[in-house]
Amino acid sequence: MAPPVTIRDIKVLTTQPAGSHLIVVKVITSEPGLYGLGCATFTQRQHAVIAALEKHIVPFMLGRDVSRIEETWQMAMVHGYWRNGPVLNNAISGVDMALWDIKGKQAGMPVYQLLGGKCREAAAVYVHADGRDPREVEDNVRKFMAEGYRTIRIQMGGYGGRGAQLRRPEGAPDGAYYDPRSYMRNMLRMMEHIRSTVGEEIELVHDVHERLSPIDAVQFAKDVERFKLFFLEDALAPEDIAWFARIREQCATPIAMGELFNNPHEWQPLIAGRLIDFVRMHVSQMGGLTPARHVAAFAGMFGVRTAWHGPGDVSPVGHAANLHLDLWAPNFGIQEWCRFPDLVYEMFPGTPEVRNGYLYPNDRPGLGIDVDEKLAAHYPLVDEVERWTQARLPDGTPARP
Repeated sequence: MAPPVTIRDIKVLTTQPAGSHLIVVKVITSEPGLYGLGCATFTQRQHAVIAALEKHIVPFMLGRDVSRIEETWQMAMVHGYWRNGPVLNNAISGVDMALWDIKGKQAGMPVYQLLGGKCREAAAVYVHADGRDPREVEDNVRKFMAEGYRTIRIQMGGYGGRGAQLRRPEGAPDGAYYDPRSYMRNMLRMMEHIRSTVGEEIELVHDVHERLSPIDAVQFAKDVERFKLFFLEDALAPEDIAWFARIREQCATPIAMGELFNNPHEWQPLIAGRLIDFVRMHVSQMGGLTPARHVAAFAGMFGVRTAWHGPGDVSPVGHAANLHLDLWAPNFGIQEWCRFPDLVYEMFPGTPEVRNGYLYPNDRPGLGIDVDEKLAAHYPLVDEVERWTQARLPDGTPARP
């Protein structure tokens, strides 16, 4: 019997080809030429994830049998004793996705085949249309419609709407100011304009991004019900998930939640209670492809669909993992898509492509994606202090971003 293929080395690759800090893990095996890639991107705390990988996860993983993915993930999650935090979850995810990539390459088939095969040929996606006023939002929606997109997220003035800088008290600190009540009024006005001009055929999504108090979130979910959204995203912060029962009692607006979730105790009660309609966790934030497939199966039993987090701060490797889950899951709903620039496609050959509103796989073995390490090195991480997450109410009070 041949000896098992083991993890010989793990490289932590970092790059910033666009705005986000990307972390990609490369697991190199004892079999010459066989390696896998995984996403460990936590763009706001990239150095913490890098340190967790290099000082803790990599030493733990070296020498392990690459075929034992489930066992490796289970052991890694409890090896640090304390668990379910974003830094270690992302670090573990990098290796977990890479092991699935390796298994697919060993089998000579795409990862979606290992999961159980396709339920669809491609994944429907949604993209983001923003604008300074309702008419500019409409113009951007129409541009995406002309490109074949049928589901579009509509925002106006970014998360929370335009800032409230002019109303802050004397001496108030700088920050990303917004006015929740003004935001609610302006978004309703914008949605009414979009529906009246674009019509009912296009599906609309809106992201609250946890910018409202719980009672205002209940009111807002009721107010947008008439616009027949595909879903309302992140109406509440993770700390306020008990309020989803109030939203469900008051209206039939479809609800998507999960972007900030790390712990099963955050998503399990919402799924089992049928209090949300879509799970949209950041797959690396929850620990990788292994837990995501478990959650997709669990959610399917309760009629909850998937809508995995897919902005620019998910690496192309993470987007590839999302797509394999999308193609397999019978309860797939929609996939967020960030529209990468050409540079990313050059840096990550095999990055999924959109045609007429659908994201297609390339059918290569594993995750079907690679990385040009030399090109990636030409775009190193640029350290900065994030401003958009320094959210403040009009009087300067810190708020959830």
